[in-house]
Amino acid sequence: MPRLKPLAPNEVDPESLKVFEGFFAKRGNVPNMFRTFARRPEMMIAASNLMSAVLSTGTLDLRLKEMVVVRTSQLNECSYCLTSHSTILRNLGLLQENIDALQSPDDPRWTERERVALRYAEQVTLNAKGISDELWSSLREHFDEGEIVELTATTSLFSMFNRFNDALDMAITEPGWPEA
Repeated sequence: MPRLKPLAPNEVDPESLKVFEGFFAKRGNVPNMFRTFARRPEMMIAASNLMSAVLSTGTLDLRLKEMVVVRTSQLNECSYCLTSHSTILRNLGLLQENIDALQSPDDPRWTERERVALRYAEQVTLNAKGISDELWSSLREHFDEGEIVELTATTSLFSMFNRFNDALDMAITEPGWPEA
């Protein structure tokens, strides 16, 4: 049971309701994380805008970013984010066995570029100060500086979301429009 009840659409201000409607139009649900963030609308809107900027802009494709999100969430053991973003990866065409294989960044099914991104996500998640020269060199070989910012922001943002959701024991979001 969640520590805080996610707000229903009839409990939020008009600006927050617009954010809810945007999520519903795009995903077919309103994530409980954002329904909970809505207790502080300015934070919910900022978090939503940041997530949109991190996942929807730049030159890295969404599939790779979502792979990084899932790997980060695996390492942080966040079932809420794992459930949500594994669904997104399945919708992007990844089979469940491939999603499970994200736990092994060096698995041969991944391209070298994907392996480097997953290893980097692991290192940022587990010990950001411990990035080796070898990993950094591989990163620079496969990604430009803007893409490195994208990978770092994706991993860092979802580490924060993992902690937010775990601390509040967030319930898995169900499909559909939330009821009162």
